[in-house]
Amino acid sequence: MFDATRPDHAAADHPKVKMGRVGILLANLGTPDDYSYWPMRRYLNEFLSDQRVIDYPKWKWQPILQGIILSKRPFSSGEAYKSIWNHDKGESPLMTITKDQTAKLRDAMQERYGDQVMVDFCMRYGNPSTKSKVSEMVAAGCDRILFFPLYPQYAGATTATANDQFFRALMDEAWQPASRTVPAYFDEPAYIDALAGSVEKAYSALETKPDVLVCSYHGMPERYLQQGDPYHCQCAKTSRLLKERLGWSDDQLVSTFQSRFGPEEWLKPYTVEHVAELARQGKKNIAVIAPAFSADCIETLEEINEEIKESFEEAGGQTFTYIPCLNDDDSHIGALGKVIEDNLKGWLD
Repeated sequence: MFDATRPDHAAADHPKVKMGRVGILLANLGTPDDYSYWPMRRYLNEFLSDQRVIDYPKWKWQPILQGIILSKRPFSSGEAYKSIWNHDKGESPLMTITKDQTAKLRDAMQERYGDQVMVDFCMRYGNPSTKSKVSEMVAAGCDRILFFPLYPQYAGATTATANDQFFRALMDEAWQPASRTVPAYFDEPAYIDALAGSVEKAYSALETKPDVLVCSYHGMPERYLQQGDPYHCQCAKTSRLLKERLGWSDDQLVSTFQSRFGPEEWLKPYTVEHVAELARQGKKNIAVIAPAFSADCIETLEEINEEIKESFEEAGGQTFTYIPCLNDDDSHIGALGKVIEDNLKGWLD
């Protein structure tokens, strides 16, 4: 462990401080502390009040959010979370998986760099907060922090708001550590290889091979694309690289977008509608993968594996296979480790 020492050239009476370590702070979206009403309401209020997520003027949006949405949505969202909750550990699957990812990356990074690094995770919404983890890293002697939002494709509502929160946390530190943020890794070869490996593994276990693989990405308002957000383009490139890595033809893989919210037009095609259309076109066996999610969560375990599956089957589909997120699979940990090592260059080589 790093002990507290006096800075070089400091006076004899200067207080000792811990310094010299590099913090690697992973960040994911977040999770409610529980699926009951008030924890759900607190979580949804924080999430839906973020103007990177819902950019309507506060005077217009907050009365709707506080008066209508937060009166009802915590009940329906709570039921959805309850259906996937890790009851043994008293936490959501996203929390369990993020802890497992962090533990494996901590082992890998400490094997590579020893006690020079400190690896931990935070959530943009809910607990553990970004602020609390930044404070812990500074107190532990991290004078440099690599902040890593676990989103393969950049979006303002995911990567940018995570970075915003990180920068806000730094504002409260008397002695700010030097900081770097990890860019999107949508075309990182090791990430594409890990995705392809998960598809090949899933297909090899199926008696009936899917007619098409649906790459379902989290949606966003179409307006954001027109305003310059690169998310749609990065999703398209991930799908193209995955298709090329698998050696498939164009008709074997399609990209769609899920989780539409509100009255606006969102990125299309919508997953829930497109899987039904595939069934009506005679594509009776499909597989679905979610390349934008680094860990299984409510959008994959409940929305894809229940709502979207139901839409496909009601339209005449027969075999629906959900391919899990990469989670803490060794190939995924290796890919994330490669991204971290690339971004530590100049700090640790």
